[in-house]
Amino acid sequence: MSATVTPLHFQPPEVPEDKARAGYYALLARLFYSGPDAQLLSTIGTGDEMAAPDGAPSAIGEAWRGLAAAARAMDPEAARLEYDELFVGTGKAEVTPYASYYLAQTGREKILVRLRGELAGLDLSRGAGVHEPEDHFAGLLDVMRHLILLGSDDAALQKQQVFFTRYIQSSYKGFCGAISASLKSNFYKHVARFASAFFVVEAEALKVF
Repeated sequence: MSATVTPLHFQPPEVPEDKARAGYYALLARLFYSGPDAQLLSTIGTGDEMAAPDGAPSAIGEAWRGLAAAARAMDPEAARLEYDELFVGTGKAEVTPYASYYLAQTGREKILVRLRGELAGLDLSRGAGVHEPEDHFAGLLDVMRHLILLGSDDAALQKQQVFFTRYIQSSYKGFCGAISASLKSNFYKHVARFASAFFVVEAEALKVF
C-alpha cells in the first residue's frame, strides 16, 4: 500500500474505464499525501485524458473543470503551503487526514487493527520509513488503485466494493466537508469537490456488487 503513495507496478487493466478509475484514485492519493508541484498542477490543468468519463453525472465534469481551472491559477509553492496548513499544521492539523476520525464506529484502534489485517491479506503494508497510520486517506485511495489494477471480474469488483464501502464511502463526506469548511482551503476546496463527486460515482458503480 502505501501511505507513501509509491506507484505499484502491475499490468494495466484491460477495461478502459478501470484504467481511468485507477488514474483518478492515483491523482487523489497524490494530492492528499502532499501538496502538488508545478508538474502536477500543469498535468491537472491541461490533461484532457483526465476529463470526466463518458456517461458520468454532470457534477463530476463540473468539479473536474473547477479543479483544472484552480490548478492553472495556482502557484506551486502556495499549493504546498496550503497543504501543510490544512493537513500538517503545528500541533493539531486543521483537517485530520485519517479516515477513522470520520467513521461513526468507536475505537480507532479497532478500526486500524481490522484494516491492517485486511491489508496483510492483500499482501500490502506500509513502506519502509513511513510513519502515517494505514487509515490515511492517501493510503486508502492507493489501495483502491491497487485493487482496480488487479482485475475487473466479479470477485475483484466485490473486493473493491467491500473496501470502498467500509473505509472510504463511510468517511469521505466528513473529510471533504472539513476541507471545504476551512478558511485556509483554496485550491483544496476544488480537490475536495472533485473527490466528493468522484466518490458518488464510485458508490453507484460498485453498489451492485
